Amino acid sequence: LVSDWSSDVCSSDLDADLRLPARRRALASSHGAVLAVIALGGGLGALARYGLAELLPARPGHVPWATFVTNVAGCFLIAILMVLITEVWSAHRLVRPFLGVGILGGFTTFSTYAVETGELLRSGTIGLAFGYLAGTVICAMLAVVTGVWLARAVTGATRASDKAA
Repeated sequence: LVSDWSSDVCSSDLDADLRLPARRRALASSHGAVLAVIALGGGLGALARYGLAELLPARPGHVPWATFVTNVAGCFLIAILMVLITEVWSAHRLVRPFLGVGILGGFTTFSTYAVETGELLRSGTIGLAFGYLAGTVICAMLAVVTGVWLARAVTGATRASDKAA
């Protein structure tokens, strides 16, 4: 899901020489608020993920349930958020970076999922590793579809392409 805030970034910003103080100041003044809400949201999301990991600690040779639940729930919530802020509400420009990229981006952890899959492979639980690998992707995709469907059903929202037909 590509966020609208990325379209606010000028292509010249992407190749800016940030060693130059004037360039750093210009980038901070034009995108500082977006970067700040992403950082704040990311910290909050990471704290929530840490709390869930403490509640459901991973045991060697077993499914890392905290990471599984985090990623599936995160995908579900991101789907709902995207429907709400693209089809239902006219959200403030900082809502998507704060909630989507920040909180939910900091909450989900597909890098940990990859590391834990590798650990399951190394511990000799190959069947479990492949089950976790496939199960997470399948459940995450189902969570996205369910989240979109649920958000549209509850709000009565429809896709723009459905409205045009």
